[in-house]
Formats: sequence, structure tokens, C-alpha cells
Amino acid sequence: MLLAVTVGALLVAGAVTVRWTVTRVDVLGRRTAFPVVSVAVPLVVALVAGVPVVRHARTEAQLGRVASVLAGYPVQVRCETLSQAWTSAHVELGYVRFGADGRPEPVATITSDACGDLSDWLGSRRGDALLPQLVAVHVLTHEAMHLRGITDEARAECAAVQRDALTARLLGAADGQARRLALRYWHVAYPDLSEGYRTPECAPGGALDEGLADAPWAPVKSS
Repeated sequence: MLLAVTVGALLVAGAVTVRWTVTRVDVLGRRTAFPVVSVAVPLVVALVAGVPVVRHARTEAQLGRVASVLAGYPVQVRCETLSQAWTSAHVELGYVRFGADGRPEPVATITSDACGDLSDWLGSRRGDALLPQLVAVHVLTHEAMHLRGITDEARAECAAVQRDALTARLLGAADGQARRLALRYWHVAYPDLSEGYRTPECAPGGALDEGLADAPWAPVKSS
């Protein structure tokens, strides 16, 4: 919606300018003044509507770069707009569509609320994140695991909790901040997930333990 408003306002300003350029002299031979107000008003509208559009695009690009690292190949992340959120039928904070061949489309979609929480966290000092913010960071990691080709939710979730610290660092958090975020998700959010997203195999030494240094149960290396 905002993109359409921005483009429409720019078209109006451009049309008024072109019309003045073509008809600088009226039928009586008098030079007409430039229509400052008629051009300025749509330009202001375009600016006001365009700033959120640019921020939205920049956020998507940043999240896409991080997801590409996690997925291992170039992918995109799309943040739902408010208008899309109003008409959305899904309840998940994010999703990846899989084709009939079982391969994921190279696009992850994250809800407007989750992307808003991510943007708030990105705009902060990335210290102790609020619960919705650390969940939003984890959603990005989780969907990136689907982009890697993991279809099972519990397996994708377990792979994600072992990479949340990496995601946080890729988004600009310091090592200590990243580890605290991953630990908090593991201890606070993970135990409350529905059974389809949890498995006893996701534990130190479990079948899904990848032995990653970023896993929340991995010992902290002394400096």
C-alpha cells in the first residue's frame, strides 16, 4: 500500500512538472509560474510514504543476507506488510513453502509483528532482548533451517537453537550478547513449545546434538 502511494505521488508530481514544461506560455503568450504547491504536495506525500518502504526493504535485505549464510546459499526474507498481515490465514511467525519435489523455495516469509520485533532489536544496543525480540531472532534462524531443506519442525527447531548465537552475531550482537540470547531462548522459550516442535533428542549428547560450539548447552570457552 505505501509503495503504491509513493509511486502514485511521484507520478503526480512528474505529470504536473511535464505539463508545466510543455505549457510554459498560456494562450495569451504569458509565461506561467512553476506550480510549486502542486508539485511539492505530492513530493511530500511520496517522502512520508517512502521512508517506511525504504526501511522495510533495508530490513528484508539484511535479514536475507543472514539467512543466506545460515542456509548455505542465496535466499530471500520477506517481511509481511500490515495489509498482508490483515489478510493472512496462517498462525506461524514465519514459514517457508516447499515444492512438490520436497525442495524449499528460496524465500522465507516472516510476519509483520516478528519483523517489527527484529527491527526494534536491530535498532537497540542488542543487549538483553525482550522475549518477543529474542523469539523473533530465533524465528529467522528457524526458517533458515527450513531453507536448508529440513522439513520436520522439531529437527528444524533443534538445528536453530544451536545456531541462534550465530544469527545474533551476524545481526551485529557481540559474542556475550549473542550467547545470552541463545541461552535464554533455550531455557525460557523452548520448553514451552508444542510437542511438534520439541524432541528429547534435542539435548546434550542427543541424536540431534551437532556438537556446535554455539549450542546453548556447549561449555563456554575460557579466554
